[in-house]
Amino acid sequence: MSLKTRFTCLKFSITLCFLLVLQFSYSQYNFSAVDELITANKKLFDNDLVALIYKDGKVIYKNETNKEFTLKTQAPIASCSKWLTAAVVMTFVDEGKISLDDKVSKYLPIFSKYSKGYITIRQCLSHTTGIEADNSALKNILQRRKFATLEEEVNVFASKRAIVKNPGELFQYSNVGLNIAARVCEVVSKKTFDRLVTERLLRPLKMRGTTFIIDYDAAPNPSGGAKSTAGDYLNFLSMILNKGIFENKRILSEAAVTEMQKVQTGNAAIGYTPKVADGFSYGLGEWIIETSTQGTASAVSSPGLFGTWPVVDNCRGYACIFFVKSILSEQRKDFYVQLKEAIDEQLKSNCN
Repeated sequence: MSLKTRFTCLKFSITLCFLLVLQFSYSQYNFSAVDELITANKKLFDNDLVALIYKDGKVIYKNETNKEFTLKTQAPIASCSKWLTAAVVMTFVDEGKISLDDKVSKYLPIFSKYSKGYITIRQCLSHTTGIEADNSALKNILQRRKFATLEEEVNVFASKRAIVKNPGELFQYSNVGLNIAARVCEVVSKKTFDRLVTERLLRPLKMRGTTFIIDYDAAPNPSGGAKSTAGDYLNFLSMILNKGIFENKRILSEAAVTEMQKVQTGNAAIGYTPKVADGFSYGLGEWIIETSTQGTASAVSSPGLFGTWPVVDNCRGYACIFFVKSILSEQRKDFYVQLKEAIDEQLKSNCN
């Protein structure tokens, strides 16, 4: 056999082996049930959905239902923003610049002036500040347009909003607490929130299609004002799944990720929970949607009003995102639950 012939055979063998390995990596999962659910429910999301599943360092499933709406398409993510903001706050905790149990008034003295001096950063991230909340999404959007800075908005929370319960005694899902915590970070760093989130989260996670700057004449909204892409947000989810590490670089400490996934509301009464999260517990900036028999968070999420539903499943070792444009309905919540169940059938749990 000539040298040329042997070289050709070697190339063929290597190629064949590669194809066999690639075929095996795709064939070990069967997500046909996920495909069928998406196809059968296109009307729920106006045929604009990107579904991604990440496991073992790679995307193992992708479904883009519309060629004009892809994993790089930017869209509002509403309350999915809260998870990002909580992560930014936790970078300050990791650095020792703030503590979760610090009183907000330590950094924002105006809160002491208006009898809100005992509210902690932890309570801000877990919606238990006790400050009166406005749960009308449309009213919130209209009111926020009058604020040019986050400082202006948070000062109104301090001076104009009533305390309806002592801090820690009432859970009210709203924009109040996360925006206060973000303002604390502005004061500590002497930087605007949009700059902080870019430097500490978006740039390290290569989230180039994500921004909290929607209107240059209005304040950023850390609780619900981001735009992102399915691909970008999956980078964030992979970091959470990998205990704070992204592409071999630590973004958050493992302790920070763990703390975010602990139930933080204790015995607080439930004042307001959106129907889309009914029955879930709350950590720091995220919902705990499943727990193990030991009581630890086995799956966490932060669904948005506009329909995007991100999930990290610690027990099955995967992250996924269902990224859409239109407003979330109760019917779509049921659809997402069915999607996760179909995924879970293929990715068995390692937890009890």
